[in-house]
Amino acid sequence: MPRRQQATARQARLGAEMRKLREAAGLKGREAAALLGTDSAQVSQVEAGLAGLSEERLRRMAAHYACTDEELVSALAAMTTDRTRGWWEEYQGLLPTAFLDLAELEHHARYRWDVDFLHVPGLLQTRNYAQALFSYVNPEHPASELDRWVEHRMQRKVIIERPDPIPYRAVLHEAALRIRVGDRAATRTQLTRIMELSEADHITVRVIPFDLDGFGGAGSDMVYAGGPVPELDTVVRDSPNGTVFIDAEAQLSRFRTLFRKVEAESLEPGRSRDLIHRLTKEL
Repeated sequence: MPRRQQATARQARLGAEMRKLREAAGLKGREAAALLGTDSAQVSQVEAGLAGLSEERLRRMAAHYACTDEELVSALAAMTTDRTRGWWEEYQGLLPTAFLDLAELEHHARYRWDVDFLHVPGLLQTRNYAQALFSYVNPEHPASELDRWVEHRMQRKVIIERPDPIPYRAVLHEAALRIRVGDRAATRTQLTRIMELSEADHITVRVIPFDLDGFGGAGSDMVYAGGPVPELDTVVRDSPNGTVFIDAEAQLSRFRTLFRKVEAESLEPGRSRDLIHRLTKEL
């Protein structure tokens, strides 16, 4: 297959998983290439996500690497055969690459967890909230560009609003609910929308109240996207240098534990709705 100029996060992830399988087998790139009847440059391109793989070739590589995890191999094989051209591709060249990568990740996710302390998570945001947030953080950008960012965020919500939505669990701090990103009316509308969404069977919203003693997890914001097998889960975090996609197993295990800890310390869904309702009445 022809060499790509740039890999998407999903393509890079497939390549990274193939590198992990090779390294677990104790093989160097040139040794893997010899087994496969190719050259080390081709192996490097595959592992960088810059060269595609057929399902047959992937399974042959996994066999040479002595990988016996059939669930993982099948999940990786499915990544090679998927030819989805998603709605996010309409924004190619118009939005940062990380926006498109996140939308593609969500499209393929089996479930989604969010933890947020200062802002309402993107999947729960109203249009007015998203508009106010993007306008404040990026005042130097023209209105037409900000409108594209907002529209992209609104389209991402399809994963929890479509007929076959994925399970979604969100943990918010009370601070995120009290901060008025927009005006009073927009904040009231945003809180009302969260309450409406939390009534859905597939959506769980929990709140960490200000008066919780001994809470030190305010730095644990995360987006956790569940893959077809745990090895293909992904954590997404914002950093000063941009959006970071995390897939190392030790890190994934840490974030799974952290999410469960934060969720366990939050209010039950019913009490969380009561708190949100009270905040709405105060506006």
